[in-house]
Order: sequence, then structure tokens, then C-alpha cells
Amino acid sequence: MAYADLRDFLAALDRNGQLLRFTDPVPLEPDLGAAARAVSNVTDRGPALLFEDIDGYERARVALNVVGSWPNHALMLGLDKDTSLKEQFFAFARRADAFPVEAERVGTERVGTERADDAPWREHAVETDINLFHLLPLFRLNRYDAGSYIDKAAVVTRDPDDPENFDTQNVGIYRIQVKGTDRLGIQPVPAHDIGIHLRKAEERGENLPIAIAIGNEPVITTIAGMPLAYDESENEMAGAVQGAPYRIARAPLTGMDVPWGAEVVIEGEIIGGVREIEGPFGEFTGFYSGGRRQPVIAVHRVHHRTDPIFEHLYLGRPWAELDYTVALNTSVPLYRQLKQDYPEVVAVNAMYTHGLLGIISVRPRYGGFAKAVGVRAMTTPHGLGYCKVIIVVDDTVDPFNLAQVMWSLSVKFHPAHDLVVLPDLSILPLDPSSEPPGISHKVVLDATTPIAPEQRGHFSQEVDQPAGTQEWENRIKRLLT
Repeated sequence: MAYADLRDFLAALDRNGQLLRFTDPVPLEPDLGAAARAVSNVTDRGPALLFEDIDGYERARVALNVVGSWPNHALMLGLDKDTSLKEQFFAFARRADAFPVEAERVGTERVGTERADDAPWREHAVETDINLFHLLPLFRLNRYDAGSYIDKAAVVTRDPDDPENFDTQNVGIYRIQVKGTDRLGIQPVPAHDIGIHLRKAEERGENLPIAIAIGNEPVITTIAGMPLAYDESENEMAGAVQGAPYRIARAPLTGMDVPWGAEVVIEGEIIGGVREIEGPFGEFTGFYSGGRRQPVIAVHRVHHRTDPIFEHLYLGRPWAELDYTVALNTSVPLYRQLKQDYPEVVAVNAMYTHGLLGIISVRPRYGGFAKAVGVRAMTTPHGLGYCKVIIVVDDTVDPFNLAQVMWSLSVKFHPAHDLVVLPDLSILPLDPSSEPPGISHKVVLDATTPIAPEQRGHFSQEVDQPAGTQEWENRIKRLLT
């Protein structure tokens, strides 16, 4: 199911009726941001949008909402577009267990004066008079964004203290503000791998080399937003998830390993010790994040394919493409980490605002067990900065079925016994409810059935499904498809 590049995936979407092409001229603003917002408003089975004629540009193309629905997400995994969310979760989790799958570096052997199987993004290179506004169809997504952003690029950096260690090379997704023709602002969180790399570079009195790959096939951008351990390679996890070695190519100026099939690759360096105001920006929380002093990138070289496709990600009030993109890549790591300590964990749904709210189904062993699982979720690497509200349900409740979750919460949760409040824990500063920014109370809501030694309520006569229900479910599914 491995896709060669973004174009290959767009073709797969097209074959499955999940791509809309727009050939009429379209203004950059406000139309592209409005279209990306609108497609999520209209349907939860939204197609990708490909704009092929952008006002003011001769050849620019823009792709939006590429993984902006569960059918598109299923196709990314090589599954039938009608695969249920729960099935996609377990497929993702099974594949993640195959990690690591060694990456395949392509284009390193010379044949005469040419490189064998050169990456397509090396077709054109711009090294002087760089003007990102001419090279890319840049636009604001939301009305009060401080400027144009690049927000779905695979950003690659290396550990300055161990630059040859492939495992600690990081591929991440970060918001990048275009601040000038060859100058960018970036928001690296200090606890993230890029933040660690930048701190080490600045301690050495150095700049941090960086490569930014725009317009990639969807698996690497999904994995780039996945909370992996510092020494776990995103490229090797991408290989596990797609079921084949992930193809990478060496960026010539920085030496970074970037996706072989990228549309555009920007090379430069984060300038050590320099901070400038970046933002405001309409964030995934549904609120503007305000301006903060953030690092600055000097752009030294831009590579691009002929007629490149600029892929963009809409952010705003959920649900939009970001929520589909980070849904399972957040849920699966939490599931794997919790299951190491608690094999009774059945599934984890951390899809809501990047895991600020999560739902865990568990098979409790004794009274109070579910509460312990909920608290543990808050101490995982991702949970430390997210996981503000955790709802724990029984293993008989599908955490991806909100109707079942709300039923469980409404009849099993007792406010006097099942609410755990943990004061003043860490949270990402972008959470608009945190006070001060980065600090928040967190809560666990235990919506599991009380078991010994807890003795309360009247839960002994739960209504069961009629015999044969599962067979009828399968029969109706076949008829519907």
C-alpha cells in the first residue's frame, strides 16, 4: 500500500471518489481557507481538494483536506475507504508493533554524472534571490493569522551532539510563519525533539541546520505528528505503518534525510540565540494562540519539482483535517504505552483536540482500578502536555462510539465517587483554559461499572443484545456496501 508521493495518493483518492478538482481560477484569500473549512462543515466523509488554477500564479497548485476524513485516512492505510474507525485503530496499532522497519535511502549512487533514481524534488534548485512568495502560493488560513504559514511540512533536524545517529534525527510537524522572502519563524516546543536539538546547538554556540519538506505522501506527515520516543525514528515507524521500507533522500546542503517524493524541499538553519515575535495563529484548539518570541530560520536553498503541489492543512475549531491526521497517531502510542503497564486496557480514543480529552476502555480488575489507569495516562510522554480530561469506560463499551460512551457516563458515573481531580499539572500553553498558560487542573471520570470492594448502585441486570445481533450487523453492512 506504500504510496510513492503525494501525487500517487491523490490519484488513489481520485479513483475512490475522494478527490474534488477545481480548474477555474481561485483567489488565494479568503477562498482557499474558506474551502478547507467548508468541506469539514459539510461532511465527515470529505474529499481532498485540489486547486489547479490559482490567481496570480502561472503553474501553482494547492492541495487541501488530503487526510480530512475517515475514508481518506483508511485509504492512507491501504484499507477500503469504508473501514470503520475502530478497525483502523487496531490496524494502525498492529502495524506499529512491527517498528522499526529500516528506511531505504534512494539516489545516493552515481551513474556517470547523474545520480541513480534521483529524488523528483531535485528537478529545480534556487540558491540566489530566493523569494518564497514567488515560489509558493502562500496564503492565510484564518482572518487574524499574523501572516502566511507552512503548516503541513515534514521538518527534519539532527542532534548536534550525535549527528550521524539516524534514530535521533527528528521528523516533526511545526507551524512555520513566512516572515520574509527567505526568512521563516518556527514554534518548537522545548520538550519536543526539535526543541532539544535547538537547545544543544545553542549551547554549542551554533546554528541548527534544518530541512523542510512540503507536499509529501500522507504516512510520513501522520507519523511526524506522532509522539515517539527521542531515539525512535519517524522514518522507521512510517515503514512499519505502510508495510514497506520508507524511501528517503539526502538533502544536499544540510545532509538531512527527507521524503524521496516531496514536492518542495527548503534547506536552511535556525539562527542560534535569535527570537522574534511569531503569531498570532488560529490553532487546533479553535482559538488564536497570540504572539510569542520564537526562533527564526534563514533559508539558503529551495528545491522543487516541476509544477509543484503546495499542500496545506486547515486548523481551527474541530473537526477539520488536523483532527483526522492526529487522531490515531495520538491514540495508538497512548494505547501501546498504557498496555505495557496495564494489559487490561482494550482501546484508547484520544482523538479530541489532540488528546486534551481521551477515552479509555479497560477491563477493571477491582474497585478503583479504572481511576489508576486514567491517572497513568496523564503521566505518559504525550499525556504530560495533554490528557486534561480522561473518561474511563468498561471493555464492553466502544470508546470510538460516542453514543455508548455518553450512555456509560450518564448512568455509571457518580460525581461523589468517580471524579478524580489533580490540581496544577502541566498542559500545553496553547490550551486557552490554562491559567497561567501551561498549568491546569486535570480530571479522571470513572464511568466503569463498580466492582468489589466498591459496593454501590444497581448494575446487576444490564440489558444484553438479542442472540444473532452480530450476524445481522454483518448482513446489513454487506447490503449497505
